Amino acid sequence: MPKIVAVLADLMFTVKISDAAKRAGVAVEFSQTADEALRKSEGAAAVILDLNFVPPELIERLKSGERTREIPLIGYVSHVQTEVIHQARERGCDTILARSAFVQGLGALMEDFK
Repeated sequence: MPKIVAVLADLMFTVKISDAAKRAGVAVEFSQTADEALRKSEGAAAVILDLNFVPPELIERLKSGERTREIPLIGYVSHVQTEVIHQARERGCDTILARSAFVQGLGALMEDFK
């Protein structure tokens, strides 16, 4: 079963991600610290990042790690937070979605990494 790692602290998004993963038959592991996220990300199909929660340095660490650099990073954030979006892109986040688009496309996203 494919594994997705989600780095966030928001309970509402935790439930939404868990439900979508369960429906798609994808395992999801949650993390709230950078070190835990790095450890859990090895072998993951993708990493989901709440860009309001994760430090930008985590993106760099994931993209520079020998065992994690090829893993797609999917970040979500409010569309008005242009500086956060810019920093995440600069550091290597592969896909950045507005929170609303992330929620709407969560089912399809999970299917993509099945």
